[in-house]
Amino acid sequence: MENLFENQDIIDINIEDSVKSSYLDYSMSVIIGRALPDAKDGLKPVHRRILFAMHDLNMSARAPYKKSARIVGDVIGKYHPHGDTSVYDALVRMAQSFSMREPLIDGQGNFGSVDGDSAAAMRYTESRFTKISEDILKDIDKDTVNFTMNYDDTLKEPSVLPTRVPTLLMNGSEGIAVGMATKIPPHNLNELLDATFHILDNPEATADELMEFIQGPDFPTGGTIFGRRGIIDAYNTGRGRVRIRAKHHIETRGKKEIIVLDELPYQVNKARLIELIANLTKDKQIEGISEVRDESDRDGIRVVIELKKDAMSEIVMNNLYKSTPMETTFGIILLAVYNKEPKIFTLPELLNVFISHRKTVIIRRTIFDLEKAKARAHILEGLKIALDNIDEVVKIIRASANDADAKEKLELRFGLSAIQSQAILDMRLGRLTGLQRDKLEAEYQELMTIIAELESILKSEEKLVEIIKEELTEIREKYSSKRLTDIEDSYDEIDIEDLIPNEPMVVTITHNGYVKRVPIKSYEKQRRGGKGKVAVTTHDDDFIERFFVTNTHDTLMFVTNMGQLYWLKVYRIPEGSRTAKGKAVVNLINLRPDEKIMEIIPTSDFDESKSLAFFTRNGVVKRTSLSEFSNIRSNGVRAIVLDDADEIVTAKITTPSTQFLMIFTSLGQCIRFDVEKTREQGRSTRGVRGIKFKHDSDFVVDANVVDNIEQELLTVSQKGIGKRTTVEEYRETNRAGSGVISMKLSAKTGTVVGAVLVDEAQDLMILTSIGKMIRVDMQTIRKAGRNTSGVIIVNVDAKDKVVSIAKCPKEDDDELDIENADTMDGINLDEFNLKDKPEEENNDTNKKDEDNILGED
Repeated sequence: MENLFENQDIIDINIEDSVKSSYLDYSMSVIIGRALPDAKDGLKPVHRRILFAMHDLNMSARAPYKKSARIVGDVIGKYHPHGDTSVYDALVRMAQSFSMREPLIDGQGNFGSVDGDSAAAMRYTESRFTKISEDILKDIDKDTVNFTMNYDDTLKEPSVLPTRVPTLLMNGSEGIAVGMATKIPPHNLNELLDATFHILDNPEATADELMEFIQGPDFPTGGTIFGRRGIIDAYNTGRGRVRIRAKHHIETRGKKEIIVLDELPYQVNKARLIELIANLTKDKQIEGISEVRDESDRDGIRVVIELKKDAMSEIVMNNLYKSTPMETTFGIILLAVYNKEPKIFTLPELLNVFISHRKTVIIRRTIFDLEKAKARAHILEGLKIALDNIDEVVKIIRASANDADAKEKLELRFGLSAIQSQAILDMRLGRLTGLQRDKLEAEYQELMTIIAELESILKSEEKLVEIIKEELTEIREKYSSKRLTDIEDSYDEIDIEDLIPNEPMVVTITHNGYVKRVPIKSYEKQRRGGKGKVAVTTHDDDFIERFFVTNTHDTLMFVTNMGQLYWLKVYRIPEGSRTAKGKAVVNLINLRPDEKIMEIIPTSDFDESKSLAFFTRNGVVKRTSLSEFSNIRSNGVRAIVLDDADEIVTAKITTPSTQFLMIFTSLGQCIRFDVEKTREQGRSTRGVRGIKFKHDSDFVVDANVVDNIEQELLTVSQKGIGKRTTVEEYRETNRAGSGVISMKLSAKTGTVVGAVLVDEAQDLMILTSIGKMIRVDMQTIRKAGRNTSGVIIVNVDAKDKVVSIAKCPKEDDDELDIENADTMDGINLDEFNLKDKPEEENNDTNKKDEDNILGED
């Protein structure tokens, strides 16, 4: 035993290197030889070997069917040294119309179903080519592709097929290799051919240009793709995700609605889907369904979902999309093997690989045909010589001892090649007739024309491209088909919007950036002068800075002090109690440091007839079409270019009925000018001057858009003083003027906080710096002249002040706040000397009060 290995060659190796080398060999074998398709013909080795084995058996689309077991046996015996199950599964998939966009095998028998039923055993099913498979293998016998030895070096097999169709994108592919995977969706052949034509004329075409022809994946089971973002990503980078939904329609039976599913997402098992819906209904995870049944037949899918009488089909569908595979995600990875290396491709790259492959195939086919034509012409030239000298040729042959002697003498006498001399010896005497001589000459002239044409193809890139176009046109005429999968332009994640009541909400934002929404019914209405209720619990260093009244289904546009605009649905804002702190805005939208929300604008559409007017602290105004803000990115968009030390104060939507813009300043000035004096500008512009300040310390505090001069404005100051004044009293001036006095100010009124348009169908909500909110009926605030102070609207403490005002819908329950009733009844306007006075009187007093407030500032 000690000398067992004495005479053996023993090599010491590192076990880590050995394992590494073996694993890499295995990995490359799986990647190249099994799991991934070739970028040129779009086939994995097993599919290529199946088709080539069927080609050897002459199983064309017109040939009789042969048993699938015969095909599988030839494949595993000649080319594919693996199990018969994997080969048969691959054959079955190529015959399934719900798996392949264009099936490559015409199957007879049970080849499975969308319910997940497996195919019958291979001894029972039969197969043959489909017509399109013939075009995939066409010209393979003309040396158009390279051949390699099979696994036991006894036969040759093609390394790639000379396909005339872009098979990889047409039928897609899916496979998992070692450390990588591919998942390519199927596409519509017509769209692929259109894109190929375009890229032939424009070799540098981008993915975006090709998407004018290729809308996106086209699955054999139909369905609807929601959103183009994933498609754009996949075509530009090779990776993307698309969401597919089932197609359905609604039928009615009496008072009940019935949901009928017509198409399912790709690779969804229908039987399992129906079972899942039934179980979810049984467990009451989905409400409103009374029965689910399958009425599908050979004409197509029909899954019937009967609803209860009080059920809404939209709500049920949303729940089904959210809880079942009626909506699925298809992750696209455009990975394929090219020159024996795996690579992730973009859409233009894949089409260029196909075009390059077709050029190679056509060039090799042309060379093959050219060599064959030249060989035939060479023989004909020898025969012509023989016919022209037939008597001498006959004499030489008769005088020769044998065939070899005759060949040698003919070659010496007429300068013939061995092939030509052999052809002369093989020529029948019937070829000596005059008719045969004419046919020989005609054949030679035809060959010379063909040779000239073939040589011109090899010399001209334009002719090569023209041949590709002709072949693709022929393919389109033979295999044209309509798109099966619809594509929606936009996709929103399934939310519970349809399940949420569309009710009014108060949205509040604090100085430190906390936001929340609270049902408006949480606030009680009070009479003028009431103390209000706490709207939010704040810390000592925080207070409510902005609030807005809107509906849960509205879209909110957040305009910040830095001129950015963000987009958010109201129902995405967390709902809190009346005293809750709320959630930080930075967790909902991507605000930058020191960026604050200045205006929240609800809208249900982005109509081009509307515009968004921006007003800055330094008096700049700018209008931009609302349609320019329809596609808001997660990090927002720039809405206006601001000067240094300037910021946005507010923003308003203008409609075709808007006539005037009005700007209000802190020191009581106001300007009204025609909206057309401010033309619409793009997003990345500065705007124009709206108002000129009389005092350097003045700044804009609010602005409004006005439809007619009969409307009323309600102006409110820091100390809770306010008044209603008609727009007509504010004289119209040119833009960029100083305007007129909007409110008579004094130390007891404080500066102007804001101004809103009066709507007697709405209430006024007032917010103070310590977090109190009071709701006041606008009808209880009496009208006053423009150059007056007004009346007490809300009683604020000495350390408190009004920071914001807004309108809100009226509350149905007109319940009063009894706690503050005495305070409202006990207010003495004489104590504050704020009774209305005619504008033409007390001009000196007005001037004194204005100087007083200016001095305090």
